[in-house]
Amino acid sequence: MQMGTTALFIICSAIWGSTWLAIKYQLGVVAPELSVAYRFGLAAIVLLAWCAATRRSLRFSARAHRYLAALGVMLFGLNYIGIYWAERFVTSGLVAVLFSTIVFMSPVGMRLAFGAPLSARTLIAATLGVAGVTLLFLPELDQASHGGTAGYGVAFALGATVIACGGNLIAIRNHRAGIQTFPATAWGMAYGAFSAALVSVVHGVPWAFDTSPAYLLSLAYLSVFGSIIAFGAYLTLLKRVGGSPAAFVAVATPVIALALSTLFEGYRWTWVAALGAVMAVAGNWLGLRPGREDAAK
Repeated sequence: MQMGTTALFIICSAIWGSTWLAIKYQLGVVAPELSVAYRFGLAAIVLLAWCAATRRSLRFSARAHRYLAALGVMLFGLNYIGIYWAERFVTSGLVAVLFSTIVFMSPVGMRLAFGAPLSARTLIAATLGVAGVTLLFLPELDQASHGGTAGYGVAFALGATVIACGGNLIAIRNHRAGIQTFPATAWGMAYGAFSAALVSVVHGVPWAFDTSPAYLLSLAYLSVFGSIIAFGAYLTLLKRVGGSPAAFVAVATPVIALALSTLFEGYRWTWVAALGAVMAVAGNWLGLRPGREDAAK
């Protein structure tokens, strides 16, 4: 039975909302670049084995592999390294706000790459969503504004967002070329892990591994749920609804992350944060609901 669009959106938003907690246990002993390499390397191994067991073809032409490599480097490699590096200089809240601007970048990218029309409704929804996420993290934004190195974090976060947007466009191109989602994701994650490992070598970080239960469990969760399941749902959603609507996952994820923080970390809501959550949800609703052109199909 085919999973519905709403279910796909909820799955990837809910899982990525929870990965904020898991990533905390990845930072420390192991350099961020290596943690990204371990995460997607493990995910690639599991997904490649699953594709082979379910008789999904993993053979692609050399031309297809070039696009799969580009997908991996952008969506699973450099994107995540940029996010991890950004959080060295600014709070995760500011990174979430900056990454949510992908809801503006995606329609523009779709227009430039595929000639898709720019919808006024999408732009209004994106404005609502980003404004809502900004209000959610207003205290963290104020704190970040007093830091002398905040500019580096902003640059890394925005750069990662642009790279992720490019990865989304390549994923859409691959879908249109008839490349199956899960074999493409498996190869993409393998290329992403390799690119993260290469960055580690170039950056001269010490090769290390943390055998503590917290690191191992969080790595397993991030690899299986945060990578295989969440990206499987997201790339299927991307194929079904396009880049602009799927990008609203970046607006929903911070709301879910704060909901989980309320349960596990004692986060206290203010009326400003509550207003931000309402605006973010409204932006998601407006951006994802079918328009007249969709209803006519």
